[in-house]
Amino acid sequence: MIKEFENVVIGAGIAGCCVSYFLSKKNKSVLLIDKNSDLAMGASGAAGAFLSPLLGKPNSFKNIVTNALGFSINFYKTFGDDVLNSCGVCRIPKDSEDRDKFQTYKTFMDFEYEKLEDGFFFKIGSVINPKTITSLLTKDVEKQFNYKVTNIEKLEDGYWLINDEIKTKNLILTTGINTKLIDEKYFTIRPVWGQKMDVETSTTTNMNYHKQCSVSTVLDNKNGKNIISIGATHHRFENKKIEDIDNTEEFYTKDIIEEDAKHLLNLANDIIKIEDANILDIKVGARACSTDYLPIVGKLVDSKKSIKEHPHLINGSFVNDDKLSFYDNLYVLNGVGGRGFVLSSYLANMLVDNIVDDEPILNEVLPNRLFKRWVKKYKLNNC
Repeated sequence: MIKEFENVVIGAGIAGCCVSYFLSKKNKSVLLIDKNSDLAMGASGAAGAFLSPLLGKPNSFKNIVTNALGFSINFYKTFGDDVLNSCGVCRIPKDSEDRDKFQTYKTFMDFEYEKLEDGFFFKIGSVINPKTITSLLTKDVEKQFNYKVTNIEKLEDGYWLINDEIKTKNLILTTGINTKLIDEKYFTIRPVWGQKMDVETSTTTNMNYHKQCSVSTVLDNKNGKNIISIGATHHRFENKKIEDIDNTEEFYTKDIIEEDAKHLLNLANDIIKIEDANILDIKVGARACSTDYLPIVGKLVDSKKSIKEHPHLINGSFVNDDKLSFYDNLYVLNGVGGRGFVLSSYLANMLVDNIVDDEPILNEVLPNRLFKRWVKKYKLNNC
């Protein structure tokens, strides 16, 4: 028997959980699907889940991060005073060149800060527990775990059919590095692998730090020892294809994980001395990054149909976005990279407002930009 929903979200990381939450708040039926056995089992579970400002001169990405940070901090606070650890963050330059850049950034600071030793302290800096927040976001959402989606099909009645078993009006893909469900060459995601460690230490930290890695404030205390989190993004594995991701252990070996752990501890000790360090847990995951680092949010362009209707596109001719052809009721939220816990709630709220109320999405994050860049190279790639 086919189950039917108004909305199905595939991918139960922070992005999928946020989309599901905002849909449920609009009183829409929603099913959240994931191939893993629980929430945040991929990159979201391996994230340090730090929330901090992006330094630098204004640009599209920085503006989005700034707006998203303010939104996400206020959003997470609505789940209770103990959910978000608002301890502040000290951003430290990694070398003399970086130190000079920091001085030029002062003019463009978006949040209150004060000079602290060799860096800047931002009161807004926070950290959140991935499992805690994803559980709270989806407590009223129907979920189906251990369910691998192998096929999506558009039906004549406009609905989407998943694995010949689940029918939905709107299909939202928050699948991170796995884009195999979409046969669109312009929709490219680069996996950048990161590692997070929970460390037991006698050192007491009272804020988050970020230099070449991130070190958290004390998150817990057990048996008289402090528990902190250390995380960073490391590997690209450029020679590995996306389909290899399901066999992570074949290339992200135990030796690499152990070597990264030592490296992370060295980087952390360059920030603050981690005394009596004992690694309790290590998680690895691949952050999903777009080719231009901007997130990808909204309806997907149907490249074959768009080229058929506007063949001059492949000669570089301009076509307004509203003239392109899109897949009906197929949406994505992807490419949030290493700032998933900053960006996801902000972008998910924007996407759901678009799906339900036809509110606009920022032009900078629409998938259209990726299609228009790709189609200019279409002729060359298909000769």
